Amino acid sequence: MKNKMRIFILLLTLAIIIMPSGCSKKNKEITKVSYRLKWLFNTSVAGDIYADVNGFFAGEGLDVEVKEGGPERDAIKELEMGHAHFGVASADQVIRAVSKGAPIVVIAQLFQINPLQWIYRSNETKINNVEDLKGKIIGITFGGNDETIMRALLSKYSISEDKLNFFSVRYDYTPFYERRVALWPVYRNAEGVIIGDKLDTAKEPVSFFDPNNYGIHFVANSVITTQNMIKQHPETVKIFITALIKAWNEALNPANSDKTVEAIHKVDKDTPLDIIRRQLDITRQLMKPTDKTVFGSIDVNAWKETERIMIEQKLISAPVNIEKRLRKEF
Repeated sequence: MKNKMRIFILLLTLAIIIMPSGCSKKNKEITKVSYRLKWLFNTSVAGDIYADVNGFFAGEGLDVEVKEGGPERDAIKELEMGHAHFGVASADQVIRAVSKGAPIVVIAQLFQINPLQWIYRSNETKINNVEDLKGKIIGITFGGNDETIMRALLSKYSISEDKLNFFSVRYDYTPFYERRVALWPVYRNAEGVIIGDKLDTAKEPVSFFDPNNYGIHFVANSVITTQNMIKQHPETVKIFITALIKAWNEALNPANSDKTVEAIHKVDKDTPLDIIRRQLDITRQLMKPTDKTVFGSIDVNAWKETERIMIEQKLISAPVNIEKRLRKEF
């Protein structure tokens, strides 16, 4: 009996010695990943579309499912639930999520200038400085980024909100077309082009009021993933973001405009080619405002300002130290 016990203990010891250790074994990198965008397929996601259709991911050994976003989609929630590996979200979404404990990190910033601006008829409304907003009827989406940005602007320049009038914005542009509202919030590189065209055709020239010109640097869309994804699959993260940035740089290169416009039009057939082309030109200016701009670079100070604005407006209850979630090494 003693001999049998010794043999059993010996075999058990050998099994433990040769058993792969979960603590020491390196996690296997993954090649099939899911990427959830923030919005629908259009010019704002030109580089994402370009990367997909031109094999940038496949060329790096990745099988990436690029999934369209929209009002019913939430990239952050999908990341938390494990339904996506990468996603796109605006800075305010990221900061709100982090304040609630979400393990989200930012690995690239898409827009260097926020595309949210206000369109107005330049022959009827004169806006040369922030003071000129006084007495105007200004459209805002209550609960939206535009409300946050406008209130931050007024606060920065010590303009009381009773000096102007806010108009609740919906998806219907009729109030603006009928001149019931002087300034209407638009994404400069999307509906800004379309609405501007309609008014130009009606001999009503337009201009755009850009809060960025007055010191309000509120970060827009960025590429995100989770802390666990970086910890468990760092090489996959590196390969993915490298391929994506390479694709965006090529898509935004003026020399490749025709190729980029064609790729966008395949998934956005309702938008005419000439509109897509002009949307792309504006998108390029917002993402690479100068020749020295490095696409995807993270503006830490702008992120800190975005957090500060959200604290001041009580959109979050306490600081989240967002700079700790900005992974510039990627």
